[in-house]
Amino acid sequence: MNKNQIEDIVSKVLANLGNTQSPKQPTQREDDAFHFSKEDVIGVENPKNKQTIAHARSITPARIGIGHTGTRMLTSHYLNFRIDHAAAQDAVLKDVDEEILKQLGLPILQTKAEDMQTYLMNLDSGRRLNEESETWLKKNGEKGKQVQVIVCDGLSSTAVEENIADLLPAINQGLSLKGITFAKPLFVKNARVWVQDHVAQIVNCDVIISLIGERPGLASAKSISAYMIYKPNEKTVEADRTVISNIHEGGLSPVEAGAHLSDIIADMLKYQASGVHLAKQRNQ
Repeated sequence: MNKNQIEDIVSKVLANLGNTQSPKQPTQREDDAFHFSKEDVIGVENPKNKQTIAHARSITPARIGIGHTGTRMLTSHYLNFRIDHAAAQDAVLKDVDEEILKQLGLPILQTKAEDMQTYLMNLDSGRRLNEESETWLKKNGEKGKQVQVIVCDGLSSTAVEENIADLLPAINQGLSLKGITFAKPLFVKNARVWVQDHVAQIVNCDVIISLIGERPGLASAKSISAYMIYKPNEKTVEADRTVISNIHEGGLSPVEAGAHLSDIIADMLKYQASGVHLAKQRNQ
């Protein structure tokens, strides 16, 4: 075989390679996806008192009576655990849906934590607004109102998405019925509790309340807390804050919480105090 014949064969092979189509990749159909429905079943085999276990499970989301096989938990309960773990991670790492914030008419501000990694690794970054948000608030914020409400994602965006649509109107209604003036609520992204001090100093309100997503657990990723303080300043300490936690449908419902929070705010304005100082005044 001479050189010309070899070159001719190589040319034909290369031409065929160019015309060869890659095998079609299989596409995943929706009915091929794995779906797992959480089951609320007692995993203990032949329990001595099934009613007691059932009652305990009905009053707490804790993992009671899940049973085991050998040294391991049952497959169904293990999968439930993984589902709850994934939900907790999502609550921390994903952003609040901006469509929800737009529907509620909440202006979006940002702390100095420009991303979640910075927020988690640098506590101080979530305690003050960034320069752009600070400038916006100085220009557009409602000044001199008695109350300013801020919504913060904190460590659970899920908590904000699940509760805020019911909680905000309940607070506003309670304050209105008491004749308390309040500014338009704001949303602060990647915020920690202390950002309320910075916001309060800018808008010059008497009381500021932060509705912030709580650190999610395996039982619930939907819980929100309310941190309130009367006229925070550079000498403010944690004992100056009043806190109501566990606000969600499985705890203190958002509607009930709104009424309760407005009562507390009214007392803060009456006694000009919050935190332990308010508790002392109310108990006298």
